[in-house]
Amino acid sequence: MSRSAAVFGVRVLLVASLVMLLELLCRTGIVNAMSILPPSEMVAAMMTVLASGDATEAMFRTFSTVGAAFALSVALGILMGALIHDLPRLRRAIDPVLASYYSVPTFVFYPLLVALLGLSMAPLVLLGVMSATPAMVVSTLAGLDSVAPVLRRVARVQRLGPVRTLLNVVLPAAAPALFGGVKLALSYALIGVIAGEFILSGSGLGYAISFAYQSFDNSAMYGLMLFVLLVAMTANGLLYVWEGRLARRRQPG
Repeated sequence: MSRSAAVFGVRVLLVASLVMLLELLCRTGIVNAMSILPPSEMVAAMMTVLASGDATEAMFRTFSTVGAAFALSVALGILMGALIHDLPRLRRAIDPVLASYYSVPTFVFYPLLVALLGLSMAPLVLLGVMSATPAMVVSTLAGLDSVAPVLRRVARVQRLGPVRTLLNVVLPAAAPALFGGVKLALSYALIGVIAGEFILSGSGLGYAISFAYQSFDNSAMYGLMLFVLLVAMTANGLLYVWEGRLARRRQPG
Protein backbone atom coordinates (compact mmCIF):
# COMPACT_ATOMS: atom_id res chain seq x y z
CA MET A 1 0.00 0.00 0.00
CA SER A 2 1.35 3.43 -0.95
CA ARG A 3 1.86 6.15 1.64
CA SER A 4 -0.89 8.35 0.15
CA ALA A 5 -3.37 5.46 0.23
CA ALA A 6 -2.46 4.74 3.85
CA VAL A 7 -2.95 8.40 4.82
CA PHE A 8 -6.31 8.46 3.03
CA GLY A 9 -7.37 5.28 4.83
CA VAL A 10 -6.45 6.74 8.21
CA ARG A 11 -8.43 9.91 7.45
CA VAL A 12 -11.49 7.93 6.41
CA LEU A 13 -11.24 5.76 9.52
CA LEU A 14 -10.92 8.82 11.75
CA VAL A 15 -13.94 10.56 10.20
CA ALA A 16 -16.02 7.37 10.35
CA SER A 17 -15.10 6.90 14.02
CA LEU A 18 -16.12 10.45 14.89
CA VAL A 19 -19.42 10.06 13.02
CA MET A 20 -20.19 6.80 14.81
CA LEU A 21 -19.30 8.36 18.15
CA LEU A 22 -21.67 11.28 17.51
CA GLU A 23 -24.41 8.85 16.46
CA LEU A 24 -23.93 6.89 19.69
CA LEU A 25 -23.96 10.02 21.86
CA CYS A 26 -27.16 11.25 20.21
CA ARG A 27 -28.94 7.88 20.35
CA THR A 28 -28.10 7.33 24.01
CA GLY A 29 -29.35 10.82 24.98
CA ILE A 30 -25.97 12.08 26.16
CA VAL A 31 -26.28 14.78 23.48
CA ASN A 32 -29.69 16.43 23.34
CA ALA A 33 -31.45 15.71 20.03
CA MET A 34 -32.82 19.26 20.07
CA SER A 35 -29.26 20.53 19.83
CA ILE A 36 -27.68 18.08 17.37
CA LEU A 37 -29.39 15.47 15.23
CA PRO A 38 -27.84 12.02 14.87
CA PRO A 39 -25.76 11.81 11.66
CA SER A 40 -28.15 9.22 10.20
CA GLU A 41 -31.04 11.66 10.58
CA MET A 42 -28.92 14.43 9.04
CA VAL A 43 -28.38 12.27 5.97
CA ALA A 44 -32.11 11.47 5.78
CA ALA A 45 -32.95 15.18 6.10
CA MET A 46 -30.46 16.07 3.38
CA MET A 47 -31.95 13.51 1.01
CA THR A 48 -35.44 14.84 1.77
CA VAL A 49 -34.40 18.42 1.02
CA LEU A 50 -32.67 17.41 -2.21
CA ALA A 51 -35.60 15.27 -3.35
CA SER A 52 -38.14 17.99 -2.67
CA GLY A 53 -36.38 20.46 -4.97
CA ASP A 54 -37.15 23.34 -2.60
CA ALA A 55 -33.47 24.26 -2.30
CA THR A 56 -32.49 23.81 -5.96
CA GLU A 57 -32.62 27.52 -6.77
CA ALA A 58 -30.69 28.36 -3.59
CA MET A 59 -28.02 25.79 -4.47
CA PHE A 60 -27.63 27.14 -7.99
CA ARG A 61 -27.33 30.72 -6.73
CA THR A 62 -24.82 29.88 -4.00
CA PHE A 63 -22.56 27.63 -6.06
CA SER A 64 -22.58 29.95 -9.08
CA THR A 65 -21.59 32.81 -6.77
CA VAL A 66 -18.88 30.71 -5.12
CA GLY A 67 -17.59 29.60 -8.53
CA ALA A 68 -17.35 33.18 -9.80
CA ALA A 69 -15.64 34.36 -6.60
CA PHE A 70 -13.24 31.40 -6.65
CA ALA A 71 -12.21 31.92 -10.29
CA LEU A 72 -11.70 35.65 -9.81
CA SER A 73 -9.75 35.21 -6.58
CA VAL A 74 -7.38 32.64 -8.12
CA ALA A 75 -6.72 34.83 -11.17
CA LEU A 76 -6.32 38.03 -9.14
CA GLY A 77 -4.25 36.29 -6.48
CA ILE A 78 -1.74 34.93 -9.00
CA LEU A 79 -1.49 38.24 -10.86
CA MET A 80 -1.13 40.29 -7.68
CA GLY A 81 1.36 37.81 -6.21
CA ALA A 82 3.51 37.92 -9.34
CA LEU A 83 3.41 41.72 -9.36
CA ILE A 84 4.24 42.05 -5.66
CA HIS A 85 7.04 39.49 -5.99
CA ASP A 86 8.75 41.59 -8.67
CA LEU A 87 8.50 44.79 -6.59
CA PRO A 88 10.46 44.25 -3.34
CA ARG A 89 9.53 47.64 -1.87
CA LEU A 90 5.84 47.02 -2.44
CA ARG A 91 6.20 43.59 -0.89
CA ARG A 92 7.83 44.97 2.25
CA ALA A 93 4.98 47.46 2.56
CA ILE A 94 2.17 44.97 1.98
CA ASP A 95 3.51 41.99 3.97
CA PRO A 96 2.12 43.29 7.32
CA VAL A 97 -1.28 43.82 5.68
CA LEU A 98 -1.34 40.25 4.37
CA ALA A 99 -0.22 38.89 7.73
CA SER A 100 -3.04 40.62 9.63
CA TYR A 101 -5.72 40.58 6.93
CA TYR A 102 -7.84 37.80 8.42
CA SER A 103 -7.95 39.41 11.85
CA VAL A 104 -11.02 41.31 10.58
CA PRO A 105 -13.91 39.17 9.22
CA THR A 106 -14.52 40.33 5.67
CA PHE A 107 -18.28 39.80 5.79
CA VAL A 108 -18.62 42.90 8.02
CA PHE A 109 -18.24 44.89 4.78
CA TYR A 110 -21.31 43.26 3.23
CA PRO A 111 -23.73 46.08 4.21
CA LEU A 112 -21.39 48.59 2.59
CA LEU A 113 -21.12 46.48 -0.54
CA VAL A 114 -24.91 46.22 -0.71
CA ALA A 115 -25.20 50.00 -0.41
CA LEU A 116 -22.70 50.44 -3.24
CA LEU A 117 -23.72 47.59 -5.56
CA GLY A 118 -27.33 46.89 -4.60
CA LEU A 119 -29.10 43.66 -3.67
CA SER A 120 -27.63 41.44 -6.37
CA MET A 121 -25.06 38.69 -6.73
CA ALA A 122 -22.24 41.25 -7.10
CA PRO A 123 -21.77 42.03 -3.36
CA LEU A 124 -21.55 38.32 -2.53
CA VAL A 125 -19.07 37.68 -5.34
CA LEU A 126 -16.94 40.59 -4.17
CA LEU A 127 -17.18 39.35 -0.60
CA GLY A 128 -15.94 35.93 -1.67
CA VAL A 129 -13.10 37.53 -3.64
CA MET A 130 -12.11 39.65 -0.64
CA SER A 131 -12.05 36.52 1.51
CA ALA A 132 -10.11 34.28 -0.86
CA THR A 133 -7.68 36.50 -2.77
CA PRO A 134 -5.18 37.21 0.07
CA ALA A 135 -4.67 33.47 0.64
CA MET A 136 -3.92 33.05 -3.06
CA VAL A 137 -1.52 36.01 -2.98
CA VAL A 138 0.40 34.58 -0.02
CA SER A 139 0.64 31.14 -1.65
CA THR A 140 1.77 32.67 -4.93
CA LEU A 141 4.52 34.61 -3.16
CA ALA A 142 5.65 31.46 -1.35
CA GLY A 143 5.64 29.52 -4.62
CA LEU A 144 7.60 32.16 -6.51
CA ASP A 145 10.15 32.32 -3.69
CA SER A 146 10.70 28.57 -4.09
CA VAL A 147 11.50 28.76 -7.82
CA ALA A 148 15.18 28.01 -8.43
CA PRO A 149 17.05 30.99 -9.93
CA VAL A 150 18.58 28.69 -12.53
CA LEU A 151 15.19 28.26 -14.15
CA ARG A 152 14.90 32.00 -14.73
CA ARG A 153 18.41 32.05 -16.19
CA VAL A 154 17.48 29.22 -18.54
CA ALA A 155 14.44 31.23 -19.64
CA ARG A 156 16.66 34.21 -20.40
CA VAL A 157 19.04 32.01 -22.36
CA GLN A 158 16.07 30.77 -24.38
CA ARG A 159 15.07 34.43 -24.91
CA LEU A 160 11.65 34.02 -23.39
CA GLY A 161 9.75 37.20 -22.65
CA PRO A 162 8.42 38.02 -19.17
CA VAL A 163 4.94 36.65 -19.89
CA ARG A 164 6.18 33.39 -21.42
CA THR A 165 8.70 32.99 -18.60
CA LEU A 166 5.93 33.38 -16.06
CA LEU A 167 3.50 31.02 -17.80
CA ASN A 168 5.91 28.36 -19.08
CA VAL A 169 8.64 28.30 -16.42
CA VAL A 170 7.84 30.09 -13.18
CA LEU A 171 4.24 29.09 -12.53
CA PRO A 172 4.76 25.37 -13.33
CA ALA A 173 7.76 25.35 -10.97
CA ALA A 174 5.67 27.04 -8.26
CA ALA A 175 2.69 24.70 -8.82
CA PRO A 176 2.86 22.88 -5.43
CA ALA A 177 2.48 26.11 -3.46
CA LEU A 178 -0.08 27.45 -5.91
CA PHE A 179 -2.28 24.40 -5.42
CA GLY A 180 -2.21 25.01 -1.69
CA GLY A 181 -3.48 28.51 -2.37
CA VAL A 182 -6.17 27.23 -4.73
CA LYS A 183 -7.53 24.90 -2.05
CA LEU A 184 -7.54 27.71 0.51
CA ALA A 185 -9.16 30.09 -1.98
CA LEU A 186 -12.00 27.63 -2.56
CA SER A 187 -12.59 27.27 1.17
CA TYR A 188 -12.48 31.01 1.85
CA ALA A 189 -14.72 31.81 -1.13
CA LEU A 190 -17.30 29.33 0.15
CA ILE A 191 -17.08 30.71 3.69
CA GLY A 192 -17.35 34.32 2.53
CA VAL A 193 -20.35 33.76 0.28
CA ILE A 194 -22.34 31.60 2.69
CA ALA A 195 -21.57 33.91 5.62
CA GLY A 196 -22.86 36.86 3.59
CA GLU A 197 -26.00 34.94 2.65
CA PHE A 198 -26.51 33.84 6.25
CA ILE A 199 -26.36 37.37 7.64
CA LEU A 200 -28.12 39.67 5.20
CA SER A 201 -28.95 38.02 1.88
CA GLY A 202 -32.48 36.98 0.94
CA SER A 203 -31.52 33.91 -1.07
CA GLY A 204 -28.95 31.14 -1.34
CA LEU A 205 -28.01 28.24 0.90
CA GLY A 206 -26.77 30.52 3.65
CA TYR A 207 -30.15 32.23 3.78
CA ALA A 208 -31.94 28.86 3.70
CA ILE A 209 -29.86 27.62 6.65
CA SER A 210 -30.51 30.86 8.54
CA PHE A 211 -34.25 30.66 7.84
CA ALA A 212 -34.39 27.03 9.04
CA TYR A 213 -32.48 28.00 12.18
CA GLN A 214 -34.84 30.86 13.00
CA SER A 215 -37.83 28.60 12.29
CA PHE A 216 -36.49 25.87 14.63
CA ASP A 217 -36.45 23.46 11.69
CA ASN A 218 -33.48 21.39 12.79
CA SER A 219 -33.95 18.74 10.12
CA ALA A 220 -33.73 21.22 7.22
CA MET A 221 -30.93 23.15 8.88
CA TYR A 222 -28.69 20.14 9.50
CA GLY A 223 -29.58 18.62 6.13
CA LEU A 224 -28.47 21.77 4.31
CA MET A 225 -25.37 22.11 6.48
CA LEU A 226 -24.39 18.51 5.73
CA PHE A 227 -24.91 19.09 2.02
CA VAL A 228 -22.64 22.15 2.03
CA LEU A 229 -20.03 20.23 4.01
CA LEU A 230 -20.07 17.29 1.59
CA VAL A 231 -19.82 19.57 -1.46
CA ALA A 232 -16.86 21.42 0.06
CA MET A 233 -15.11 18.16 0.98
CA THR A 234 -15.72 16.72 -2.49
CA ALA A 235 -14.37 19.83 -4.23
CA ASN A 236 -11.26 19.87 -2.05
CA GLY A 237 -10.82 16.14 -2.59
CA LEU A 238 -10.90 16.59 -6.36
CA LEU A 239 -8.30 19.37 -6.10
CA TYR A 240 -6.19 17.08 -3.91
CA VAL A 241 -6.37 14.28 -6.48
CA TRP A 242 -5.49 16.68 -9.30
CA GLU A 243 -2.57 18.00 -7.28
CA GLY A 244 -1.32 14.46 -6.69
CA ARG A 245 -1.48 13.60 -10.39
CA LEU A 246 0.46 16.72 -11.34
CA ALA A 247 3.03 15.93 -8.67
CA ARG A 248 3.52 12.44 -10.07
CA ARG A 249 3.94 13.85 -13.58
CA ARG A 250 6.66 16.18 -12.28
CA GLN A 251 8.66 13.25 -10.90
CA PRO A 252 11.35 11.84 -13.17
CA GLY A 253 10.61 8.48 -14.73
